[in-house]
Amino acid sequence: MVAEFNWQACHFQQLSAQQWYQIAALRMAIFVVEQNCPYQDLDGLDCHPQTLHLCLWRNEQHSDSLVAYLRILPPNTAYPQPSIGRVIVAASERGQGLGHQLMQRAVKLAEQYFSPPLYLSAQTHLVEYYHQHGFTPHGAGYLEDGIPHQGMLWSKTNNAD
Repeated sequence: MVAEFNWQACHFQQLSAQQWYQIAALRMAIFVVEQNCPYQDLDGLDCHPQTLHLCLWRNEQHSDSLVAYLRILPPNTAYPQPSIGRVIVAASERGQGLGHQLMQRAVKLAEQYFSPPLYLSAQTHLVEYYHQHGFTPHGAGYLEDGIPHQGMLWSKTNNAD
């Protein structure tokens, strides 16, 4: 049986309680447990009226399960630019190219709602991954919650065909 997937792009108030629970659970499973990094993931920006949540759901028999997710924050919230963050793919779904699909959709979605450049705070070991999607390093590297990060920018000028 071939799995069916559905993409969803929405604002916080459009998410059901069950969907939000799955988002929060997957973010905690990866960012807090898997990466062994205790930090306050729920920062109040998820429910900002302009924040976009991009989800990939696997259709199951009686419910859907979240397999990939990210959020797009409006400018002047976390950073001066609109930003892409909380990029995750469930451990059981990695290696299928879903992360690349997620990033491609995220850039297009962010462009629809906000003016580039787009900012991304990348874990240093993922800089090359995000570079594949047109992001270039911006500024010096830094520690965030004890993990090395690098700021990255995406702009139409740098990604003209």
